Order: sequence, then structure tokens, then C-alpha cells
Amino acid sequence: MTKKAKLISNTRLKPVVLATTLTLIALASLSLTSCSNMDLGQDSKKSNATADAKPTLDSTITLAQITKDVTYLASDELKGRDNFSLDIRQAANFIAKRFNEVGLTPAQSAPNFKQHYAVQRITPNTLTVEINGQVISNESLSMATTRTDFSWNSRSQESNQSVTSHPVKVVMIGENDNMRKSLRELNNQGGQHLVLLHPTHEKSFKRYQGYFAQGLTKLVNKKTTEQGGVIVIALTDISKVKTFNIKGNAKVIDTTLSNVVGILPGKSKANEIVLYSAHYDHLGVKSSLDETPNSKVKKTSKIFNGADDDASGVSAIINLANHFAKTGNNERTLMFAAFSAEEIGGFGSRHFSTHVEPTTITAMINIEMIGKPALFGDGTVWMTGMDRSNLGEQLNQALAPQNLKVYADPYPEQNLFYRSDNATLARLGVPAHSFSSTQLDKDQHYHQVTDDINSLNLPSMLQVIKMLAIATTPLVDGSITPSRIDPNKVKRNGLIY
Repeated sequence: MTKKAKLISNTRLKPVVLATTLTLIALASLSLTSCSNMDLGQDSKKSNATADAKPTLDSTITLAQITKDVTYLASDELKGRDNFSLDIRQAANFIAKRFNEVGLTPAQSAPNFKQHYAVQRITPNTLTVEINGQVISNESLSMATTRTDFSWNSRSQESNQSVTSHPVKVVMIGENDNMRKSLRELNNQGGQHLVLLHPTHEKSFKRYQGYFAQGLTKLVNKKTTEQGGVIVIALTDISKVKTFNIKGNAKVIDTTLSNVVGILPGKSKANEIVLYSAHYDHLGVKSSLDETPNSKVKKTSKIFNGADDDASGVSAIINLANHFAKTGNNERTLMFAAFSAEEIGGFGSRHFSTHVEPTTITAMINIEMIGKPALFGDGTVWMTGMDRSNLGEQLNQALAPQNLKVYADPYPEQNLFYRSDNATLARLGVPAHSFSSTQLDKDQHYHQVTDDINSLNLPSMLQVIKMLAIATTPLVDGSITPSRIDPNKVKRNGLIY
């Protein structure tokens, strides 16, 4: 880390770096403004504690341990945990080690806690488009493809052979049409599409062109391979297609990624699962151009540590696992999953969903960015999709005696319900929600190099984790069962991009 921790205000701990000179005594001396009449703040040392003392919330979820976990996951050593790097494997090893330490056992689909799966990175290579004998320049072309090679010709399209192959659909997006909506519909359909885009959409076209040029990542399985397709966009004033001749190909790189999954077997309701999850991937290392003192520009690399996004969530599930393993009151089986590939399309949770029967999952508690106080105050948390099941209502009933509550998502316009791994399980009917404290409309660190350990409020994060432990205990002991989400009311993923 390059920034030093600073303490300001007598009611709030500003970002903290766990350094060798920072002792647990110093940490314990920091004061908090309590958000309730229950102390969810710092852990006090109990000199007379014995080895056989009954586990408590304060002894099983400590500031010292969550600080240690999140500091390592967000350290420069892991170089931002990019999915296509060796560093994310090191992060996975750490999470597996911690799962083992707290008393979890590997899931059946995850020997040694690792659940491996394959993805393909498909990057456009060459594209030539000729319409009505006119060659379209590369500057006016873009494509999204899940196929390595394709060749379209209007003559073969009209022949009898096209009946048994995949026909090419020609789509016009006119001056007054909604480009984004039109492309979304094609993406949901899959198949092969030639899009003629009116020049008035040039600004939006450039954004899509840049996005598609980065390539797509697809989960490697039979279903996704069969359901993919190609969208070729030509920015042109041509309004009627008489003939076309189009060829394209893409480079494909196969990569193996891993989820980290551990379980705590249940007792009387062992066939019912409560899933705690978070994603452990982030953006990795990116190049930037910096001015040097002599005014020359040099290329440097900056690490996107992802402390809040989502080392904070991973630290939470590790320490929640420790809490429930030590207290031993789980009538239901508890499953803890650290997903990879969330930042590039949620492929880790998609693969995970094919290895578990969704009807057995009672609820999914997905923890996403809890390292900074919510707009409701230090130590508070909100959940996405509160109106989609009664889980939020049930959790608040458990929190009521402590004068605590889980708030509804304050940013409905951001569509956050669909922007994390919970959406995959929600599409299968699971009461799957994300829990967060980020002020996304004001967070200057989101997806920036400054999302490091110094940006976190660790005591607030500690409060959130303890609150989630209290709130979800009735799920764990089997005393509540939330309503299912209607999968028909959850938007599907696109088939191409």
C-alpha cells in the first residue's frame, strides 16, 4: 500500500492499514457511535477468557481477523485479482485455506474447495462487409460473436441450403429507433444478425464498437455454445439490402477459472441450504500514462486492489463461516461460495448454479461492497430486490429486538439486483439478494485504483458483518423460510454478449 492510514474524528475510524506497528490494543481503543442499543463495535480483551468459553458474536467475528483477511485480499501482492492471471489463483488458495481453518469441508463439486470451470475469451480479429457491392470501412463496423469463424452470402442465404443452416436476419435501426433496445432484443434472441445502423447513432455506435472490440467471455458448455450467435453492425445510410457478402473470425483463448466452495453440514434440515456468497475477482493491473517531473509521459501500471469490491464481501463470508461453525446451531446446511468472474459476466455463479439443485437453496445472502458506511449511517446495510421475496421482512423481524434493520435498496434506478451474482440464482427461483452498504452514487473509489485498504471504514464493516450474523441466524437454525422469487419476473441474460 502506498497511502498511510489516517484517524480523524472521535466517532469514526477512517481508513485503516493493518501494519506491524498497529497493535490490537490500538484498534480496540478506537470508539464508535453505536447504531443500536447493542454493542456491535470493537471487541474488548477478556483476560479471564478460557478455552472452553461459549462462543459469542464478539469472539467469533473480530475486527482483528476481518482486518487481516481484507488487507491480504486487497494487497498489492495479489495485483487486483484479475480473472486471467496467476494472482487470482493465489487468492483462491488463501480463501480455501481460510475455509479449512474455520472448519468448513469441501463441497462435493469442489475437491479441495476448488470448483473449476472453463471460459473462452473471444476477441474479434477480422471483419469484412460488402453491402450492395459497397465495401463498408472498418471504422464503421463492429461485431459481437461467440463463433470463431462465419461467412454470410446473400446468394447462399437464398438457396435451399439456408433452410437447414442458421439464416442471417437483416435488421434496420433507423434514425428514430432505440438502438440499445433493438440490440438487446437481438442479444436475447441469439442467432445471426446484420444490423444497418443509421449514422445519427454514431456516438452510441462508438461506445458499442469499443465494448465489442474488447471481446466477449463465454462459459464453456454445450448449452451456451448452441445458444450463441453473431451481431454485425454497419454504420451506414444504406436503407435497403439487395446483396451482402460478410466474413469474420475471432481469436479464442480457453481459460480455467475456479470458485471456492465450502460447506457446514446441517443437522435436522441438512437437505436445505443457506448460501452465503461474494465474488473474489476484480480488475487486476491496468496501464496508464503519467507525467514525469521533466514533463515527459511514461507508461506505468496501476493495481486495482478491489478492497471494497469485493474483498470486503469475501472477508465477510469467511468470518460468518467461522461464527456459525463455532456456535454450531445450524440445523440447515450452510454453503459458503467465493465466486470468480463476476466482473466479466458472472460466469462463476452461472457455473455454480449448474451444480446445485436450486429448490434446495432456502436463501442466498450475497455480500457485495460493505467496506464503507451506507447513507443510513455507520454499520448499516441494505439489500437489493426487497420486494421480490419476504426475506427482508423476515430478517428485520430478527433484528427488531436489537433496534436494527436491513434497508431497501436506495438506488433502484441502478438495477443493482441484476449487477451481482445473486441474479443467476434468482432466475432459478431462489430468494437471492445482494447486501451492500456502498453509496454508489457518491463512491469515488468504485472501480478505481483508490479502492484500496485505505478507503475502508473497518469498524463499520465489522458492524455490518455482525448484523448479518444476527439477521440470518433464524435462517440458519431453520426457524424461518422465505418466499420464493418468481423466475418469470426476472430478466434473462443475453445469448451473445
